[in-house]
Amino acid sequence: MQTTLDVQGLAVTIEGSGLTVVMLHGWPDSPALWDGCVAALRDGYRCVRIPLPGFDLSRPPRPVSVNQMCELVGAVVDAVSPNEPVTLVLHDWGCFFGYEYAARNPHRVARVVGVDIGDTNSGAYLRSLKLKEKALIAGYQLWLALAWKLGSWLPKLANRMTRFMARSIGCSNAPELIGWQMNYPYAMQWFGAYGGLRGVARVDKLMGPVIPTLFFFGQRKPFMFHSARWLESLAASPGCAVHGMDAGHWIMRQKPGQFHAILRAWLDQHTSA
Repeated sequence: MQTTLDVQGLAVTIEGSGLTVVMLHGWPDSPALWDGCVAALRDGYRCVRIPLPGFDLSRPPRPVSVNQMCELVGAVVDAVSPNEPVTLVLHDWGCFFGYEYAARNPHRVARVVGVDIGDTNSGAYLRSLKLKEKALIAGYQLWLALAWKLGSWLPKLANRMTRFMARSIGCSNAPELIGWQMNYPYAMQWFGAYGGLRGVARVDKLMGPVIPTLFFFGQRKPFMFHSARWLESLAASPGCAVHGMDAGHWIMRQKPGQFHAILRAWLDQHTSA
């Protein structure tokens, strides 16, 4: 049975019973990204899905700062699990914001599952990128940041730009579910909008050394969102695991059976422990 909880204007969905698992999607997705994950976990876990603010195109744009995003995630966690820490399951920008929430509130996070986004703010990652890879990353992100800037004035053009880029990088979502309102994290990244992204926690100092972490990454991509150094360190950390899969960025959709089996086994192991 699925229930919906309104938390500061976010329609949070809850399904299943057991230890609480909080799921946060990224760009340009919605909580529907986790449908298969919920189906695989709901008989033993209480699955809570948070929509990123502003990603519901039926509502007005709602860009938020890093501080505001952490406060929103915290409000949901406190509402659904006031007395026990939760497990975070994260993808894409959901990783970035979820990692930062965990860094600020480690007592509220028992473990983390990160999908395809790792230590992107570490020196090791930046040094690992070749010039071509840096150009590819800057190209698609600046395109989306520009679409955000244009959205208030030329929304049709901004939507076309956003949907073109989503198709180009392999997103299978229906075009009508993708809009320029979702692009504000890229404006934060490149233009410093809404306080920017400076001063966030170092993922390589948190995931593994402090919080048990399961990390998935797709191997069929033109560039990675993690460093080899961090991957090795994480794989060697007690209670942690790393799985590279023959997939692109949307691993849970491209390899659902394998992804969900590994996720369930890791959660079950930690739960029993």
